Amino acid sequence: MITLQELKARLMKDPQFQKEYEDVDAQFTLVESIIGARLSANLTQTEVAERMGTTQSAIARLEGGWVSPSFATLRRFAEATQTRVQIEFLPKKYLV
Repeated sequence: MITLQELKARLMKDPQFQKEYEDVDAQFTLVESIIGARLSANLTQTEVAERMGTTQSAIARLEGGWVSPSFATLRRFAEATQTRVQIEFLPKKYLV
């Protein structure tokens, strides 16, 4: 029986898998940060939407990873949740 960690290590040897993994990992990290900011602010999706001048369904799509938000949208979201946007460029490394 192969463990999940062993499977991941094996798959990460494939450059195409590495690229796809990195793309998805970055998207999940962004979604996690967006949801975390809203929850830390103790706001509902509807409350954030009202503060941003948009709809609850737009916030749901943002939190679901269904859209790629612009920097302007992220700034508006940060204002609505009383947070700030911080973007980092990190060296490529694949966690195994």
